Amino acid sequence: MKITYLGHACFLIEVGNANLLFDPFISPNPLAKDIDVNTIKADYILVSHGHEDHVADVATIANNNQDITLVSNYEIVSWFEKQNISGHPMNYGGNKTFDFGKVKYVNAVHSSVLPDGSYGGNPGGFVIETANESFYYAGDTALTYDMKLLSEFHQLDVAFLPIGDNFTMGVDDAVIAAEFITCDKIVGMHYDTFGYIEIDKDSAKNKFAEKGKELILLDIAQTISI
Repeated sequence: MKITYLGHACFLIEVGNANLLFDPFISPNPLAKDIDVNTIKADYILVSHGHEDHVADVATIANNNQDITLVSNYEIVSWFEKQNISGHPMNYGGNKTFDFGKVKYVNAVHSSVLPDGSYGGNPGGFVIETANESFYYAGDTALTYDMKLLSEFHQLDVAFLPIGDNFTMGVDDAVIAAEFITCDKIVGMHYDTFGYIEIDKDSAKNKFAEKGKELILLDIAQTISI
């Protein structure tokens, strides 16, 4: 899988022949000012919850990509369908097999409201299983004991966890989350975008390393293969 970091909690992940875009918040993010959202090619947009810093560029990118599918909870999909963006709704515990693999919508402890104040439904995360990889995109969440269930049913190659604290779990809780899900390779997200969530990157990496885990902190626009 190829992973490109587009800032904040947004990633473009290539699995097989499909490009999966997670939580697009790019054009309003000054740290991602060099990324042109109009050049992003995606087959699916997966949205964890309705906050502006996760949905800001959904409409622009969807309108630029013919036949794209939005995957999120029922309320978010319904809200975007009113903007003529087609989607597939999900809810907690549900699985759906798409052409690239299987998606499971899992619990996240957070809040969710859409930019116009509409109810954003239950915030969530995604477990993606393809023929070659398995990964967890946590979305915005606190540490939760439900994460232990993931290790009972999934052997994760990599997990995307928020580490910025204040609005989500911080580094210390993310280390525990990595242990709960029994995943040794963690990609950090939801940090440094705002003053509230700035972190000490070296300290964060060391805390994961002390537990035998690797914390990957990507530069914006950087691509890696896992």
